[in-house]
Amino acid sequence: MAAGLGSRFGKGIKQLTSFGPSGEIIMDYSIYDALQAGFDKVVFILRRDLADEFREIIGRRIEKQVEVAYAFQDIEDLPEGFCVPAGRVKPWGTGQAVLAARDVIDEPFCVINADDYYGRTSFRKIHEYLTDTPFRTGIHQPYRISMAGFILNNTLSEHGGVTRGLCEIDEAGRLEQIVETKNIIRHAGGAAVLYQDGTMKVLNPDMPVSMNMWGFQPDFIDELKTAFPVFLKEHDGTKDGQTAEFLLPTIVGELLRQQKALIDVLPISDRWFGVTYQEDVPAVKESFRKLIAEGLYPEKLWG
Repeated sequence: MAAGLGSRFGKGIKQLTSFGPSGEIIMDYSIYDALQAGFDKVVFILRRDLADEFREIIGRRIEKQVEVAYAFQDIEDLPEGFCVPAGRVKPWGTGQAVLAARDVIDEPFCVINADDYYGRTSFRKIHEYLTDTPFRTGIHQPYRISMAGFILNNTLSEHGGVTRGLCEIDEAGRLEQIVETKNIIRHAGGAAVLYQDGTMKVLNPDMPVSMNMWGFQPDFIDELKTAFPVFLKEHDGTKDGQTAEFLLPTIVGELLRQQKALIDVLPISDRWFGVTYQEDVPAVKESFRKLIAEGLYPEKLWG
């Protein structure tokens, strides 16, 4: 998913920022890891105004490596009977982003953010899950979903607050609850939520969090088709109609509440890194430099 506006990043398009020694962007490394894990198709979900630049920077070289499809997240791509609220400029969130790919996805799939580096282990675990987990055979069976569960302390930025899906997990390793939480910061060697009034809530830095890396069966898209009009109706005419987002963690959380899904959390101990702020760029470049020095990636990723 590469359609977000990235308002905290400042100038430039963070999804297309170069981080590798041969001009690689973060997506290059994610795609490389996904292919190593066994995935054999890439769907780019992006804004239509980025299409030409996107194909020039990454699309053409990836098309030489694997089957590629494109989907475009459009603020006006709404179900019949709905229209864009006056003043709204942001896309509708990650749920609508996946829904935008409804015509090019008909197989089990993994969802990731374009500006996050997840590590090879996460792709391998989700691919194994999607390969080993059978499709639903009836509408009364629960959705089978996998989620890469990262350690909160491994996912924080040194330069400001981030949004994470805080997770509660049962003894069987299944998700019980997920709460999308904004403005999580480093605090006294750990982590805390910093609220607008200046108060804080200290968090367990070892708790599992969602980084928006999911494994879905193709019928999950039918759930998005059903849930999106409900979301739009709830926010129609409200104060947050200009900014409310149809988010995957919220959608999955609602499926849990309704007992319509079993979500297996796949523990990931790898350190996540990504770009939220412009100040994150040097650290991310250095992280890739170290991974290359360790032999995980070649100097020129695609030869």
